[in-house]
Amino acid sequence: MAESLRLPAEEKYKEELDYLKSIDNAPKPFQWNLSANMVRIFILGSTPADNMEREIPQKWFGDKSLVERSIVTLASDRGLLLIGDPGTGKSWLAELLAAAICDNSTQVVQGTAGTTEDQIKYSWNVSMVIAKGQSHDSLIPSPIMRSMATGTIGRFEELTRCTSDVQDALISILSEKYVSIPELKDGNVVFAQPGFNIIATANSRDRGVNDLSSALKRRFNFVRIPIVTNKKAESDIIHFRTKELLKRHNFDYNVSNSLLDILLQTFNDLRETSAAANSDDEKLESALSTAEQIGVLEDAILHSNFFERELTSKVLASSLIGSLVRRNPEDVSFMNKFWNNVVEKRKTEKEEAKDTEAAKEWEDFLNAGNSTMEVMK
Repeated sequence: MAESLRLPAEEKYKEELDYLKSIDNAPKPFQWNLSANMVRIFILGSTPADNMEREIPQKWFGDKSLVERSIVTLASDRGLLLIGDPGTGKSWLAELLAAAICDNSTQVVQGTAGTTEDQIKYSWNVSMVIAKGQSHDSLIPSPIMRSMATGTIGRFEELTRCTSDVQDALISILSEKYVSIPELKDGNVVFAQPGFNIIATANSRDRGVNDLSSALKRRFNFVRIPIVTNKKAESDIIHFRTKELLKRHNFDYNVSNSLLDILLQTFNDLRETSAAANSDDEKLESALSTAEQIGVLEDAILHSNFFERELTSKVLASSLIGSLVRRNPEDVSFMNKFWNNVVEKRKTEKEEAKDTEAAKEWEDFLNAGNSTMEVMK
């Protein structure tokens, strides 16, 4: 596991989870590994008021009430549905919750247009069925069925990407808490053990793709994860995630505050400009999420380490446009107008404020962006 490209949260933070478990004397719901408060501390980080011998760093950045509501929901009979725009940290929060509660975040069904009911319930080992017939040995349980049998958390990513008949397969699981296997004569019902629940995620931009039925909605508590607009919180998220992503390259993570301000301000301006657009053709296809900012910054840092001496506003501009411009000519046209209006305005503001250093960085950012777009036209 130590050589894996990406460890699951329960492996990555094993020492923290073991420590929290060793000091946790509070009552635990069902067979949870940690009490509700310790789950919250694992995700949101410890404070001096917690009186802990070691600090637990924050791993998910957002409104703490959303985390608390999620924890309470998972201790109830209702499933948890995390819904929000792409890149708002829904899957990351789901992984952290599952890791803290049951030490296993890998029981996941990835929802797509091709997801079948078998992937939610069970399937069969065809060769064993041909040789010996249908039996418990030839049964292949789904991740959801395994979580039912062990009383742990199952995860369902991108629920609204699945067709309605696949979604409906969850209704009986969430309400009746068992799965019938009519092909077997004995032991043909798998009952959910105490502690079982489901965390599902849904992309709010997929509304209308495969809407959830009223029956399924009633079996979930909805927790909406908003796009982070607070600069301080967004900066913390970017620092945290970028540092983790770059560990595999053994790079020193060093981004000046001025460059980070340019990135944050540009994304904020892009969101406002896109929100004011009258049609989809007049806005970027990108969701302009915090996750995309992290991707832009990671790309810029890698480029600067591989090919430049240092990270500059020129490299940042090239990475930003290269990452966000996906449609040609729509996105190129949008970005070109944005660059020569809003970015130009930011540079002028710094010049008028006599902030020579910042004005120079914005000017380099402006010129590099225009040069990058010239190649795309």
